[in-house]
Amino acid sequence: MANQSPLPGLFGALSDPTRFAVVEQLAGGPASVSELAAPHDMAGPSFLKHLNVLERAGLVTSVKVGRVRTVSLVPDALESIEAWVKAHRARWEHRLDRLGAFLAEDEKS
Repeated sequence: MANQSPLPGLFGALSDPTRFAVVEQLAGGPASVSELAAPHDMAGPSFLKHLNVLERAGLVTSVKVGRVRTVSLVPDALESIEAWVKAHRARWEHRLDRLGAFLAEDEKS
């Protein structure tokens, strides 16, 4: 099977507001599960499901020491999103430049 892009899984994981907020919080550094769950009004098992989605997508990792599970962001996962955005941005900028040139030429006529 061909090597599939991780992007659908990454975007799917980030599409949920709770998971997006967790990633935003982790951008400031690692945090315990209880610290991450505190701002969200949901039961622990429901919150853990969100963390599992993020972990399966490769956005976060976790380590358990004693009773505390600490979650960290995986920066490399975000690099593939950044590359995708840059590629699409370059394509659209090129198209807009061509449109601008066309419109400028049309004004001269």
